[in-house]
Amino acid sequence: MNATGDDDLDDLDPALRAALVAADHDFAAARAQLEDLVRIPSISADPAHTADVDACAVAVGNLMRDAGLEAVRELRVGDGHPYVVGEWCHAPGAPTVLLYAHHDVQPPGYVERWHTDPFTPHERDGRLFGRGTADDKAGAVAHVAAVRAWLRTAGALPCNVKVLVEGEEEIGSPGLAPFLTAHAAELQSDVLLLADAGNWAVGTPGLTYSLRGLCSLDVRVRATDSPLHSGMAGGAVPDPVLALAVMLASLVDEHGDPAFDGCWDDYEPPSPEERARIAALPDDVDGLRRAWGLHDGVALAGDPSVSLFERLWVRPVVTVIGIDGHPIAGSSNQIVSEAAARVSVRVGRGQDPLRLDRALADHLRARVPFGLEVELTSLETVPAWHCEPTGWAFDAADRALRGGFGVAPVRMGVGGTIPFVGPFAAAFGGIPSLLLGPADPGSRIHGEDESLHLGDWHSLIASEVRLLHELARPS
Repeated sequence: MNATGDDDLDDLDPALRAALVAADHDFAAARAQLEDLVRIPSISADPAHTADVDACAVAVGNLMRDAGLEAVRELRVGDGHPYVVGEWCHAPGAPTVLLYAHHDVQPPGYVERWHTDPFTPHERDGRLFGRGTADDKAGAVAHVAAVRAWLRTAGALPCNVKVLVEGEEEIGSPGLAPFLTAHAAELQSDVLLLADAGNWAVGTPGLTYSLRGLCSLDVRVRATDSPLHSGMAGGAVPDPVLALAVMLASLVDEHGDPAFDGCWDDYEPPSPEERARIAALPDDVDGLRRAWGLHDGVALAGDPSVSLFERLWVRPVVTVIGIDGHPIAGSSNQIVSEAAARVSVRVGRGQDPLRLDRALADHLRARVPFGLEVELTSLETVPAWHCEPTGWAFDAADRALRGGFGVAPVRMGVGGTIPFVGPFAAAFGGIPSLLLGPADPGSRIHGEDESLHLGDWHSLIASEVRLLHELARPS
């Protein structure tokens, strides 16, 4: 591995060259720091891991201080998980860049399906496996590594930098609005650089300009106070699990696209120009199938007349992310008393997530079979976000990523949701938002065997070292 990218280090500004060499030499230390963070099960969705989220915030703060950042502190909203903030603001006249990542992680899922323990980092075939490797502890460490490389060589950063590493992104950033209200003045910036997105492919960087939004709810149907013998009551007492299955099946059409009432209201399809840009991208369906681990014979969902990336990046989609009835283990011949599901909708561009959440609830409420009791609980609502990927900041990112990876970045969308982006950009007058990240299509973020491609992460750190230099000299 090296930090040269597509150019010769001898041709670079001496300060940039020294910072790149320092980041290159420091890569093993950065990896060790990442592995230490991965060992902390900072699962923000699980109250049993609150102390681990707190411990991870402390560890991130220590990394920031060690890198030379100043005024490192933890900020909270009420009882929420900690945000860790630090800064270096001694470049008068230069832009201020906010570097964002998050230190909380998703639950591991089915631990037995991981090849190694999810919180014990393990390298295999050039990839580092473990929960949080790609999403998004590698992003946090990349920020720290880039800052450290500059401060330990030049003794200064090319531009002013504020670093914010959030602790509740994986639960939808519920405290984000009051957090920005309380701390907007101290976070004021000219550019947002977020390291929670991903690359187009291994070896090819991505520059993300579009995200879907999110809304979700829990639905619970109940027939009785306790289970009943399926032989004695079956045929008369309705089965809540089957009733719930009927309700859930009504949410989509034969292609698997959303079909509940109001699901396409206020949706904004891509412009002709964006569709042309998407159509020009290589459509490697077989490569994506392999990266997803899709079994042979399993067809792709979604209207086949719509391009794959429009389906993945822009349009709404319904997913049942959790379901309760009775586990197969320990089951017996009984009709369970109740069943529940958690339904998640990736909100399409232009859609109001609150309206969509209400539409989803109204649809389910109107389709409860047999008069079963129904309970609906809304969970989170985040709108989609997109921008036009042009201007001085995007030009700087192009140059930096080309230098770090040796190839030009792909302007791309991501079907996931990052709640921080839209509110922060809006709070500061629509500042440019640069979404980079350590993941790739094979990273399996949120799934079992999440992993980080170490070579691409090395290139990302080099790119960020370059980007701080490029943002300081807009052209």
